Amino acid sequence: MIQVQDVTKAFAGKKLFESVSTAFPAGRRYGLTGPNGAGKTTFMKILGGDLEPDTGVVSRPKRFSMLKQDQYAFEDRTVLDVVLMGNAALWEAMQEKERLLAKADLTDEDGSRLGELEGTIAEEDGYSAEAQAATLLEGLGVFESEQHKKMREVTGGNKVRVLLAQALFGKPMALLLDEPTNSLDLDSIHWLEDFLLQFEGTLVVISHDRHFLNAICTHIADIDYETIITYTGTYDDMVRAKASVRTRIESENSDKMKRREQLQEFVARFSAGTRASQVQSRIKQLEKLSLSDVKKSNIARPFIKFEQKRPSGKQTLTIEGLSKKFDKPLFTKFSALITKGERVAVVGRNGVGKTTFVRTLLGELKPDAGSVAWGHEAQIGYMPQDVKPIIPVGTTCFDYLHDIDPAAGNEQIRGLLGRMLFRGDEGMKPTKALSGGEAVRLLFCKLMLVQPNVLVLDEPTNHLDLESISALGEGLANYPGTVIFVAHDRDLIDTVATRILAFHHGGMEDFAGDYETFLEKHGGFIEAH
Repeated sequence: MIQVQDVTKAFAGKKLFESVSTAFPAGRRYGLTGPNGAGKTTFMKILGGDLEPDTGVVSRPKRFSMLKQDQYAFEDRTVLDVVLMGNAALWEAMQEKERLLAKADLTDEDGSRLGELEGTIAEEDGYSAEAQAATLLEGLGVFESEQHKKMREVTGGNKVRVLLAQALFGKPMALLLDEPTNSLDLDSIHWLEDFLLQFEGTLVVISHDRHFLNAICTHIADIDYETIITYTGTYDDMVRAKASVRTRIESENSDKMKRREQLQEFVARFSAGTRASQVQSRIKQLEKLSLSDVKKSNIARPFIKFEQKRPSGKQTLTIEGLSKKFDKPLFTKFSALITKGERVAVVGRNGVGKTTFVRTLLGELKPDAGSVAWGHEAQIGYMPQDVKPIIPVGTTCFDYLHDIDPAAGNEQIRGLLGRMLFRGDEGMKPTKALSGGEAVRLLFCKLMLVQPNVLVLDEPTNHLDLESISALGEGLANYPGTVIFVAHDRDLIDTVATRILAFHHGGMEDFAGDYETFLEKHGGFIEAH
């Protein structure tokens, strides 16, 4: 169990949470939620001991594990060794054993110590540890060919997966995971869900993946109103319960306000008359009639509505015999016709070529064979994975949008910025100072301003919080144009996609239907088993 007592934390004069007391018992799986900037990662670091609270204390089990964020902390270690380091007692015993065995002459004391170390290694399942570590890595998409490499030799995405395997290894009593699905493909997320559903200790996880939270959580600890409120159930259960509680309190307050007005009117009317006893009775009722304190929520939801200036032709995109390879073939002789209004999700494991495919469709990369032809009147709005490099520095959010469409009025641009949570003076924020989430929201402003009839989006949920992802899903589902998007967010794909292009087994499958039906066909995984 993790126990939190009277914890308060503020940054730069902003109070994130105050006098929080709560417990995270074993056997429960908590989603730690709240909008960007609410203090989720700060609270997670306090739980893990990486950050001291301003006031209060945290007690945690001796054996707990936390997902590390420094991808470059183990560059000279092999992938398998980094995972084994997740069990500190086992790793220290194995390292000491190696040092002793490397000695030219062993003393009797050394021999005795080796016996103790063998006992520790046996207790920690050390003789099957490498096999267990390899199984974890395989499930997360780091395959055998990568497992004996040094960390400096693997990609950034795989470094994140290795650190996640490290956190999962060694049977911790408490597990703290901050955005564990970042850099994971859909199959790996599915595997992680299954793993965490079997975890018997305390789990606290931060995620912007709504489907993931709904799949694994038994409880939600929500940071809002400068405190942490725990709800039983999934993320969707929490949203319903939170809305219900607030609606009830606001309704009760409204009724109390009406009653107060009636009592105040009676007191004012008869205070100088002969009904003094009744007036005193009403005054006492007024004193008891206090309003519930409904603090302002820090949740803010953007409003995303994509429109098109004019529609494209019916045949939006024709792909004929498209092939591309780098070290290996990514897609070969792929042909498809995408028609107006279709919403196409491009899915598959990391590294299979999804972004390469999208860039080839856009003409940024030349195919090895085949052709891509956009249809009549097709106007494309593109969002790459990393949006910050395409936003110029040396300007403001407002001026950036005004430069894109000088004919747009000031009120129109301010309205778009406000809908994407750049309110008041925030619209004049320098573009170089934008966070990742703000940069993505500014690109959405651009797309809503330009109004293309085709949207091509590569991982558009990067850096977004749950509220923004939900708003994006609604915006894309209601968009009359054509959408081609790469995503690992199951909820977004479920909400938006009407057609699936899936990379697997060295090729591509064109599936006409929604994602749930696609998964039923393939037994729950993108890679058919």
